[in-house]
Amino acid sequence: MSAISPASDNRRRIFAIVGASSGNLIEWFDLYIYTFCAIYFAPAFFPEGDSTTQFLKTAGVFAVGFLMRPIGGWLFGSIADRHGRRTSMMISVLMMCGGSLMIACLPTYASIGAAAPFLLLVARLLQGLSVGGEYGTSATYMSEVAPEGRRGFFASFQYVTLIGGQLLAVLAVVVLEFFLSADELRAWGWRIPFFLGAIGAVVVLFLRKNLTETASGESRKSKDAGTLAGLLKQKRAFLTVVGFTAGGSLMFYTFTVYMQTYLINTAGMHAKTANIVMTAALFLYMLMQPAFGALSDKIGRRSMMLWFGSLGVVCTVPLLHLLGSVSNPYAAFALVIAALAIISFYTSISGLIKAEMFPSHVRALGVGLSYAVGNAIFGGSAGFVALTFKSNGLESSFYWYVSAMCAVALLVSLRMPDPTKEGYLRDGVPAGSAS
Repeated sequence: MSAISPASDNRRRIFAIVGASSGNLIEWFDLYIYTFCAIYFAPAFFPEGDSTTQFLKTAGVFAVGFLMRPIGGWLFGSIADRHGRRTSMMISVLMMCGGSLMIACLPTYASIGAAAPFLLLVARLLQGLSVGGEYGTSATYMSEVAPEGRRGFFASFQYVTLIGGQLLAVLAVVVLEFFLSADELRAWGWRIPFFLGAIGAVVVLFLRKNLTETASGESRKSKDAGTLAGLLKQKRAFLTVVGFTAGGSLMFYTFTVYMQTYLINTAGMHAKTANIVMTAALFLYMLMQPAFGALSDKIGRRSMMLWFGSLGVVCTVPLLHLLGSVSNPYAAFALVIAALAIISFYTSISGLIKAEMFPSHVRALGVGLSYAVGNAIFGGSAGFVALTFKSNGLESSFYWYVSAMCAVALLVSLRMPDPTKEGYLRDGVPAGSAS
């Protein structure tokens, strides 16, 4: 990216980060509002069974949506590498808007029978397709506009907005719980956040319309641009990303998305209390990301991943055991924060470390598809797998499952090169920088 002066260049980079990350915020708000409102709309779409069974079915729909992520990663990654990052990001946020609006307007099981959960599934598939494309393209874009030596700090704002989306989702539920009764929330109140997400997407479209494109014309015209054939030439990078995404995403979803349900359904915490705990924890977690991102600029991405894998293996099981029996909300907050600090070694550099491993002409495709594969299989299924273990009386086995996948991330990280020193962005000039 060319610059007239250091000051104007810095302003342009900041605007680009804001434009890209604002869409990320809306995408993830729409995604997570599904999980945080599930305790209210689950009976409307799945009226049969106890609360665990209803949660399991809604978690299953949530997990199935993740199966669309590899398709979204491939589709939008290909668009981004061939036609530009900006075009891909605009389409993805518009698609998320459609999925969210669809859920907000869905009739319940009492109105249309089995068609209701089916349409809920269709909406989640649409959202999954969108998020699968959003992550890879926004991660690529943010890595390309961030300045050398501070890429960890700037790129960490992808998870600031991702977590911010979660935080706004939890906050929206807390506000609704304050003004509406439980009966009103179950009847119609849960629809409000989905409408808000759709409105936010329209605002993001205007912001992204003015973004500077970072993929060069030369890169987009490459015969391998955005193709699976081109990506196959980067097999080591692809498999590495899938490996550490498996452990990173699983632990992330366990201690953020699933944790609210876990505190309510296993620890026996009141829903309002659990929401407050998670709101406070997510806010502090969001603030951690730039600090950990800046740390990666000093110690390297590989060292960050080694810290994540090691601490994840050692601490996951005891943390989940303690959280499963916690009754004091302050103790629950402290335990969740401890887990989120460990995860921050991964999340603060999650998008950047992937982008640094792929050349420009397949960067968005490589980041999006490899992340989506690992995330769809392990991350999105976290709640479903956890509730399946619980319903079969084997809940503690889930703790060991998460720990084992952190071990996989550790082993992969031990074998990977440090992209800070050896990656495609190491020379300070993004390979796809626009002139």
